[in-house]
Amino acid sequence: MWILSVLSDYAIHTIFGIGCLGVLLGFVLSFIPLIGRYKFPIQIISILILVLGVYLEGGLENESLWKLKVKEIEAKVAKTEVQSATVNTEIVEKIVNKKVVIKEKGDEIIKYVDQIQYVDKEIVKYINQCPIPESIIKIHNAAALNDNSGLLNLSKDSK
Repeated sequence: MWILSVLSDYAIHTIFGIGCLGVLLGFVLSFIPLIGRYKFPIQIISILILVLGVYLEGGLENESLWKLKVKEIEAKVAKTEVQSATVNTEIVEKIVNKKVVIKEKGDEIIKYVDQIQYVDKEIVKYINQCPIPESIIKIHNAAALNDNSGLLNLSKDSK
């Protein structure tokens, strides 16, 4: 309500008090003959001021409740921001750790590949020194492929 920004809390409480006081005086002062003539207009004006005061008091209370809810939400947001910052640092640490692990695994793979290349060179050296018969290589390959026909063909060739 825009009027709550214009009026202070004290003014709103004063309007409500004047409305209550006017309604009471409208009923009490009706016994005084001089004021008794103005009883009805005083009561009507006092009731209107009282209604306005009740309306403004309700608006004031509603606004204070909303301000309280806003403060609660702001506190939750601040708490969530702190948790978010903590989680962000944990995520960054995990990413850095994963990069280190990947780098270490990459280094291990490179060492393994270098080792395999060295072993291949040794195998070639030994094959040159001691050649394996071609029939043994064919039997080995046929056994690996579970190809019995290759084994039968080899046994016929050996006879």
